[in-house]
Amino acid sequence: MDRRTFLAASASLAVPCAVRADDPVKVGLLLVGPRSDGGWSQHHYESAKEMVAHFGGSVELVYQESVPEGPDAERAMTQMALGGADMIFAASFGYMDPTLRVASKFPKVRFEHATGYKTAENVAVYSPRFYEGLAVMGYIAGSMSETNKIGVVAPFPIPLVVRGINSIFVNAHRVNPEIDIDVIWVNTWYDPAKEGDATQALLDQQADFVFSLTDSTATLATIQRHGTGGFGFGFTSDMATFAPDPRLSSVITNWTPYYIERVQSLIDGTWQSGIRWDGLAKGMIKVGDFSEVIPASVREGAAKMRADISSSTYHPFTGPLNKQDGSVWLSEGETANDASLSGMSFFVEGIGSAIPG
Repeated sequence: MDRRTFLAASASLAVPCAVRADDPVKVGLLLVGPRSDGGWSQHHYESAKEMVAHFGGSVELVYQESVPEGPDAERAMTQMALGGADMIFAASFGYMDPTLRVASKFPKVRFEHATGYKTAENVAVYSPRFYEGLAVMGYIAGSMSETNKIGVVAPFPIPLVVRGINSIFVNAHRVNPEIDIDVIWVNTWYDPAKEGDATQALLDQQADFVFSLTDSTATLATIQRHGTGGFGFGFTSDMATFAPDPRLSSVITNWTPYYIERVQSLIDGTWQSGIRWDGLAKGMIKVGDFSEVIPASVREGAAKMRADISSSTYHPFTGPLNKQDGSVWLSEGETANDASLSGMSFFVEGIGSAIPG
């Protein structure tokens, strides 16, 4: 997606449609994995429950879990809309086109799609800046790695995931120019067995830090069973049950404030379409507590990076940076803008793994 398309999609479109004060608000939630996955889906579900509690019973939540991306998602959202849902949160990238199709049939229903980039008059998009938290994790891994090998268990080659891998590498490489990164694509958001096998393969290739950008806790569980001193990080949730070994910190999503804000806007009649992309500064992304296993100097450096990203003093993608093919992406001191990040489809120079076509 080019800059013009991104900015056009981000333009707010007012849809004046308030819910009557004496009517209960019905909110639907569609989850790609089980609500107890320990990561992405669980955090969406728990945030939605917290949103319901905030409104003191005047909001009803209906949800479906483990809904595959594609026709099943379209059927599930259609059922929710026919069942009287006033707003539907579709919490997975692959729900994007199904959401647009269903939204066109139910213009009075408000749809919120997580991590996408396509909007409509009654479809908004919300997404976290994972790459900000992953930059901090990359700094920790680069500072501590003894093998100079980092592994990543990756789900699908979408911009969100590609951005995350690039951010890990760039910020690990800046503190340790010898660092190398290997990526295994598992082509699933939630399959603990596949995630565990990929993690084991990366450990066998001498990676002493393995990141998972999928939805379960399988990577941390595999590192723990492996017992060779490898480390990892929580992703989308704190996953603190694995602390202090092998979990060293985490990138945590915080959906509750957004859910409350958007449902309140529906009630007030002020709901607007658009794209919301928040990170550390707005609290949609948080960095988990640092394990005492991390050396004090590295903890201090990581805390400073987190603060600098939050205050916009530091951008995780600051030039000079080249694309994987050697062509210039960012010149000295130049930072990536949102339009270039939103559709990122390339690895940076230094990453040897390929992005599937």
